[in-house]
Amino acid sequence: MSTGIESKAAICGLCPGGCAVEVCVENEKLVEVRPRKGVPYGAICLRGKYSGEVVHSVDRLKRPLLRVGERGEGRFREATWDEALDFVAARVQAIGAKYGPQAVASHSGRGAFEQSLLDFNTGELVASSLLLPFGSPNISSVGSLCYVSFGVLAPMTTYGVQGTRIVADLEESKLIVVWGANPATDSPPFMFDRILRAKQKGTRILAIDHMRSDIARRADQWIQIRPGTDGALALGLIQVVIAEGLYDAEFVEKWTHGFDELKKYAQNFTPEKVEAITGVPRQSVVELAREIATARHATLRTYTGLEYSNSGVQTIRAVYILWALTGNLDVAGGLYISPVPPTTVAKPTVERRSNVTAIGQRQYPLFHQLTGLAQFMEFPKAVLRGDPYPVKGLLNFGASILTSYPQTEVWEEAFLALELLVVADRFLTRDALFADVVLPSTTYFEIDSYQRYPGYVRLRKKVVEPIGESRNDLLILRGLAERLGYGHIFPKDEAETLEWAFARKPELLEALRNSPEGVALSSPPRIYRKYESGQLRPDGRPGFPTPSGKLEIASTLLSEHGYAPLPEYVEPLEGPLGSPDRYLEYPLVLNTGARIQSTFRSQHLNISGLLRHQPLPEVLIHPAEAETRGITEDDKVYVRTPRGKAPFYARVTDAVPRGVVEVNVGGGAPQQAEGWREANANVLTDLDNRDPISGFPVFKALLCQIERAQDAARELLENGS
Repeated sequence: MSTGIESKAAICGLCPGGCAVEVCVENEKLVEVRPRKGVPYGAICLRGKYSGEVVHSVDRLKRPLLRVGERGEGRFREATWDEALDFVAARVQAIGAKYGPQAVASHSGRGAFEQSLLDFNTGELVASSLLLPFGSPNISSVGSLCYVSFGVLAPMTTYGVQGTRIVADLEESKLIVVWGANPATDSPPFMFDRILRAKQKGTRILAIDHMRSDIARRADQWIQIRPGTDGALALGLIQVVIAEGLYDAEFVEKWTHGFDELKKYAQNFTPEKVEAITGVPRQSVVELAREIATARHATLRTYTGLEYSNSGVQTIRAVYILWALTGNLDVAGGLYISPVPPTTVAKPTVERRSNVTAIGQRQYPLFHQLTGLAQFMEFPKAVLRGDPYPVKGLLNFGASILTSYPQTEVWEEAFLALELLVVADRFLTRDALFADVVLPSTTYFEIDSYQRYPGYVRLRKKVVEPIGESRNDLLILRGLAERLGYGHIFPKDEAETLEWAFARKPELLEALRNSPEGVALSSPPRIYRKYESGQLRPDGRPGFPTPSGKLEIASTLLSEHGYAPLPEYVEPLEGPLGSPDRYLEYPLVLNTGARIQSTFRSQHLNISGLLRHQPLPEVLIHPAEAETRGITEDDKVYVRTPRGKAPFYARVTDAVPRGVVEVNVGGGAPQQAEGWREANANVLTDLDNRDPISGFPVFKALLCQIERAQDAARELLENGS
């Protein structure tokens, strides 16, 4: 069976001799481009039919690009900034005039995490404000599948505060529980250093995770759990705490709403039942509950790892409720609720001009109510089906959608159907291959800006000049906004960015200019149990800033929108218990998304120095599971689900339990190293399998099978393929 480019079409004969690339053409259509031997993957076609066109590049983008080929071919010509921005603005206005402004959407990703971009858009939710004055409600971000469950939905429906205000008081704690997180791979890893220092002082560390991560190896105890069942464990711990009278009865009586209902519901989660669901031994369930309740005090480090099951929001709520019931909320050494920090930023008010329902607002009303954003998981439906109305344009800022969202082929189909796709990024990503316009962005090293850290702030000075004609992302937004008639909502240059950022405290900016190492920010003395003194509620009354004025075990907001008010557990729909018939064909629990040190999702997989840490995409598999499949260390394998299959390389390790595998994410982009280009984990995931409250996809509790690549090839041959 022939493989490779020649099996598709002959090499274009128009690029002989010294051209850096071979251009594969079939019926006058560009099919594929590959480097000649010895040439790094990707280059510019220098002569022949495609002379002057950028056909592929792994180098930094240097100038704006306009598409000249079919969408998805990745054929572009270079353009000036004025030409590119004029083109985008004209197309946005044309789509708005024809279909309504709601027909243009925006999406922002990891590339938009720069501090000034956050401050002058929607803050921690990352989404750009650019289209709001235009009249579109469809601004969105990676918050559609990351952080919002943990940082907004769960804490707001329970404590009535944003997740950023719930702080682990590590230094005063007697017990640190790290649940579904690996602080060593945080970005940046502030918490990791603090946890290690606490451990050196004698604080006990306990880790709950499906795999033995870095923090699990360092912990005093590791509790291994089946992926997607953390909610059952949390409810089991609550059951023990209530049954043994270990909860704070006074707090429960005065400050909680829904305790009696929870007490009744939690009776279903006995230690024996929890063991059957989660795999955590019943005795460990009992001992863990007692330890958290009697530690005086226990704190918690969790993050986004608990979001990706069929009850992700409710799981995080159950954990937060457990901490409150055991007397570990807003106390020294527990979970501290911090005051609202004063802001130094002053920026123009961005007017929302649309009364149109946002994408996903109907399906996920609480998500929209608490974020103001569209739920981007519904974007393909709007493009391909016109539900709730046609969407024809997308502005994508610093995101790799095709390596982030489930079922990649559906998103590619949506991209092909658009009338306008704009990508602002540093590299020619897979998304960019489908774009009409590609705008080159700078890295943090090429701009003057600032950064806030825990306890201090500093200016960030430009380290190198921008590569080519790449621009500061915030100034790209300014250029587009000017052409749409409201440039004033963004600063005009980097100097004005700093002035706006510290407009409410100009003396701090002056101090920063004289202090290259940054300026420490004073913190008010900690006041605990603020719910008793009225310091949590805007009206100054005692209690919590929730509809009931109490900590809501039974959530009023969830109930109003038709969701279960209690933190109910839902068994993973695709799992050993949730779908036993499918489990016969796909007998391994698939977990995706654990971070690795050398990359951040799809970023850095084209950086040779970082790739030395892990050159190939891995699937972690237990030795017993590997042996039954004839798989050995470093074997190329295919991970297969009902949605598709993708190649990875086996890492045989007991860091994962039998019956569970862990797959690296981020692969699947053309600018990446060869081993990663086809390893797109989202070929395996499911667009329709979601948390019903957040709309987040289930990334950490699916089913799969693994086979050696040789076996897969042999099967194809035997079937006559």
